[in-house]
Amino acid sequence: MERIARVIVHHRKQVLAATGVVTLISALMLFRMDFNADVASFVLEGNETGQAFVALQEKYDSPDPINVVASLPDGESFADAERLVALAEIRDEFTAVDGVAAVTSLVPEVNPLTGEPLDPDLLRALPPAFISQLLDANPISPLLLSENGQHTLLMLAPEGDVIAVARAVDDVDPPEGVELTFSGNPVVFAQVFDVLSLILLFIPPSVIALLVLVFYATIGDRRLSAFALIPAALGALWTFGLIFGLGREIDVVTVIVPIFVIVMGSADGLHFVTHFQESVSEDPVERVAAALSEVGVPMILTTISTAAGFLSLVATDVQPIQQLGLFTAIGITFAGIISFFSLPALLSGLTIEARHHDAILGPRVTRLLKRAVRTRRPAIALSVGLVLWAAITLPRLDVNPDQLFFFKDGDPVRVAFERTEELFGGATPLMGEFAFDPEEGVEQLDRLAEVSASLEAEAGVREVFSVVDVAPSLEPDQLDGLLAGDLALPIGELVSDDGLRFMLLPSDFSTEDLRSWLEFADNTPEIRELTGMPVVWDEIARLVLRAQFVSIVVAFILVTIMLFLSYRRVRQTFVSLVPIALTIATMLGFIAISGIQLNLLTAVVSGIVIGVGIDYAIHFVAAIDHARRDGPGYVFRAIDRAGRPIVANALGIAVALTALWISPLAVHPQVSMIMWVAMLTGAATALIVIPALLPREGVEGG
Repeated sequence: MERIARVIVHHRKQVLAATGVVTLISALMLFRMDFNADVASFVLEGNETGQAFVALQEKYDSPDPINVVASLPDGESFADAERLVALAEIRDEFTAVDGVAAVTSLVPEVNPLTGEPLDPDLLRALPPAFISQLLDANPISPLLLSENGQHTLLMLAPEGDVIAVARAVDDVDPPEGVELTFSGNPVVFAQVFDVLSLILLFIPPSVIALLVLVFYATIGDRRLSAFALIPAALGALWTFGLIFGLGREIDVVTVIVPIFVIVMGSADGLHFVTHFQESVSEDPVERVAAALSEVGVPMILTTISTAAGFLSLVATDVQPIQQLGLFTAIGITFAGIISFFSLPALLSGLTIEARHHDAILGPRVTRLLKRAVRTRRPAIALSVGLVLWAAITLPRLDVNPDQLFFFKDGDPVRVAFERTEELFGGATPLMGEFAFDPEEGVEQLDRLAEVSASLEAEAGVREVFSVVDVAPSLEPDQLDGLLAGDLALPIGELVSDDGLRFMLLPSDFSTEDLRSWLEFADNTPEIRELTGMPVVWDEIARLVLRAQFVSIVVAFILVTIMLFLSYRRVRQTFVSLVPIALTIATMLGFIAISGIQLNLLTAVVSGIVIGVGIDYAIHFVAAIDHARRDGPGYVFRAIDRAGRPIVANALGIAVALTALWISPLAVHPQVSMIMWVAMLTGAATALIVIPALLPREGVEGG
């Protein structure tokens, strides 16, 4: 390492200049920053179920609508002439909004009985009896009006920038006494867009501030605490520069990439500055060489292991998880390179005192750890307790299929979706297609009516709506025109060259109900397709469960291979893996018993924890090997050298991720809680269990 140290110190200006150039380029790339608030897009792409849904939407030109529930005070009804006029006024206001292509409402734009435009003035002139006849003539009235008439549903078809449209329609003021509730994917997209901006603006700075505080409590030096964060902060910036340079967008999953890079990439910087601080040499080359001789190889190994933990996510079948894993692994690699080259170059030109200053946690932590490893009893008790915990809790582990898992309880978006589902059978109904041959005539509709009725009888189905439901109310020439595509309905296209689109409106359904519908569709020749966002999210739930298993297996394999190639000894490899195995089991048990369960983000944490948690074992084993040269008591000497930075890093990650509680998304605080459990367990098992697996000479004389 002395040769490398000499190169770094003698060429420090060039190293720092190169670091500055890359940082400047990355900063300039931030001007290309863009967001993808389309939560549906990254779950629809990359899997067959999502692609089938998109294909059916395109076939029938039926994009996701903005659903608006209009509600009246108790005792009032939209079947009354006065309130129907108010509904027509609301319809016209929405129609006038730029970007709204069409509005489906209880009051059609054209009188179905006369073909005349049906505006509010005309409605006021109509007699009450004609109003009732008008509602009866509207074939989709049962879909749009609640049983008591107090609530009605409007469906707005957006075009262009759906987020701008969702925000614009939210600004529409309803008439007095009418309450509007908005739901649908475009509404979610608008909310997520605002959330992404908030997360990037406040959480990364909060994470850095918390890390510095924890590092200072352990190191006792303000400058070194800040310097330890430089590699991670620059690694995050470089990663964002790469993402935007490639023309990629930030979504609700990848927005957490810089946060992961900062907290995970801070470990190497912390270990280097700690050992640099403890060196007493005044020669910068000797001081850098001394630090690198102790932590240089472990820094390389931990960078590889942490990156491997994230890269294991690329082996999953879920595209957003793949992207999160890839770019975070790149960011960790950037942070590792900066820690190995740029940070030593920076510190070699500064005056750093070789003492702990006012460290609050450091001495206390090392004393506590030394007491804990004097005998094997604490390690045995800890291991047995964690194994029992896992045995009790792991059977409860399951997948959370909620498509709004990222929104907290009580969030307006979630409340609006629940209200729409309660009143009208789901804010995101399922879409299906009946096979229909125009050459065989309308007689096919009788059989399709039977199929529709059977599907509607399934548990959790509120209503199945299609041309079949409209046909009895139409004259023969009107029905022929509808089947030929000449007669349009306000809910979009229902007829294609070889099929009929139908809508399945669910009501208080379970996963078992959903899978029963799909089984019914698979066993019914007349149903060509049944899909929709609930079906896609059910498939995503299965992929998430598979991703959990794959990420753990792949991460363990990668880390095991790396450790064996580095140590060339089975025992050291095994010793390093035991703590992380206990940590993963403990963490998954916490996910299960806390009720968080697995979702798009929590399912990826296991692979991440393997990559990060193994760092503690690597640094501790390296410190033990280095201390073994001086004879018995090497475990105590290793604790003196590596105990502080390991505990500081575990606490730093846990405390720093507490900043995720600022996020309005429910999943981010969940990740924070999981990482608290994982990091503290990982550090404790590494520092207490590993000594118990070694000969007792390691704790002799202490």
